Formats: sequence, C-alpha cells, structure tokens
Amino acid sequence: MNQHFLQSIAWEKFQQSLGRQTFRQAGNGWEFMAILERGTGNSRLYCPYGPTAKNEESLHLAIDSLIELAKKYHVTFLRIEPTNPDFAEYLKSHHWKKVTYQQLQPEHTNVIDLTKSTDQLMSNMSASNRNLYRNYAKKGLKIHHSANPDDVKIFLQLIHKVAARTGMRPHNDNYFQRQSETLFPLGAASLFYVTYQNTPITATIVYDSPSIRYYAHTGTDSNFVKQRGGNVLVAHMLFDAKERGLKLFDLYGVAPEDSPANHPWAGFSKFKRSFGGSDVTFGGAWDLPMKPISYQLYRTYQSLR
Repeated sequence: MNQHFLQSIAWEKFQQSLGRQTFRQAGNGWEFMAILERGTGNSRLYCPYGPTAKNEESLHLAIDSLIELAKKYHVTFLRIEPTNPDFAEYLKSHHWKKVTYQQLQPEHTNVIDLTKSTDQLMSNMSASNRNLYRNYAKKGLKIHHSANPDDVKIFLQLIHKVAARTGMRPHNDNYFQRQSETLFPLGAASLFYVTYQNTPITATIVYDSPSIRYYAHTGTDSNFVKQRGGNVLVAHMLFDAKERGLKLFDLYGVAPEDSPANHPWAGFSKFKRSFGGSDVTFGGAWDLPMKPISYQLYRTYQSLR
C-alpha cells in the first residue's frame, strides 16, 4: 500500500512531540494513524492523508476501527483524507460529508517521476528553470543542505518575512522547531537553502519517505526575487532526491488545473508545474459527525470564517 508521509511513524512521533495523542491500527489491507485534537467546544479524530486501504472493503474495516475510537473518546466528528479518489463515492453513500470550507491538506498536488533519466528530468523543466539551474553558481548562488535541527532558524527568519509581506499565518516557531528536533535526526526531514553573498535568500524543509520526497515548507526573502533562488533550489532538491534513490518528488499542493486565473494558489501552482511533473488528485477531506448538533454548529462557524 502506498502510505503517505503523514501516516508514517516519523510523523506520528512528531505529533506526539507536540503533546498530541495518536493512535495506530492496522488490519488486512488497511492501516491508519489518527490524531486526537481538542479545541474550544469540540474535538475531532483526524486521519491526515489516511486511512491507507487497498480497496473499499479494507476502507470499511479501517473506518469501523476509527469510529470505535471516536466513540471511545467522545469526539465531535471524525475526519479522514484518503489519497485514493475512487473512495469518494463510497464515503458519500455512507453519510460522510465532503469538506469544502477548510482543507487541512491539499486535495491536488503535482508529482515528478524521478525514475526518468537525469536528461529527461532536465528537458521536462521549463527553459528558464534549466538555464537558472545550469548557471546558478555563476550568479553567486550557493546551495546548502543541513540535517542540523539548529539550522531551522534560517527557515524561520525567511518564513517570518513571508508572513510580514503577505499576511499569511504560518505555524508558530515551536511547531517547526519540534519538527526539526524530531524528524531531522530520523532522516525523515531536512533543510535545503540558498545563499547569495553569504545571505540566506530562500529555504525549504523537505520530508523524505523511503521512496518519496515532499516539498513541505518554504520561505523566501522578496528582496532577492531577481536571483530566482526558489527555482534553483527545487531543481537541486529533485536531482538530489533522484541521486538518493527516491522514486517521486511531491511538490505538495497545487490548484486544480481548471482553476480561474485569480485562484489564490495560481502563482505558486504555475511555479510548481514549471518543473515538468504531473498533477495527482487525492480523495479530499471527509467528515463523519459523531455529535450532529455540535458538528453543525462547528461547520457553520468555519464556513462563515
């Protein structure tokens, strides 16, 4: 079964480092890791990019197990995000509600097949990306790779600049610090960054499973846009992943291909697609209310937000 990184033991350890209670169960053809999350007035059992199941029968068994846990811990609702889009009809017919107001994880992504030759990977990129990568050293750019948790401060400085410029609200510093302290020593995540004249101008945290690299979090200094450090870094990270024997590079989230030009993700979706990958659609997020009245109040509130 093709388990997503957010269902891995490494991700579970990271969630536990944040003080969250997790549950891992498995059976014939299915497995899941779920997180118990409590908020003000409601709670949920959340299964990020899971459960993993080989068919509908296995999915049914996994859901039965999740429902038992949800009842035991008296949660308001259960949320799952199966990666298999074929499960959508099953969920719809079994009283699950599609989440349209708030998706914790992207339903669409773009994935690069690293089993292709290096020449093929290079030719599939846009001409601009090829030229930038071939000539980045001449432009004064240097690429760095670190598995030292202390170096996450480089990323934090840059993501703070993005937040100040755009108004976006990233995870707090503790989230990323715990992530680096937990995942970096396991080899499950690391930091890539680019410097220009010894100044970090863009940095990215990647997650690595045995076969897939995920482009997880990135921050860039807008004062160095002309250097195009982000383009150079993505190209380097995908070739580095190929050299390490990984099979796929998941760019982690794009707008649907038929989205309007003013879609909030249009800009970075165009950027990600310029590296020659293929779009992949997952099953989306689905909720099963365990306390219908409380859930409806929660959903109404989230929709109004």
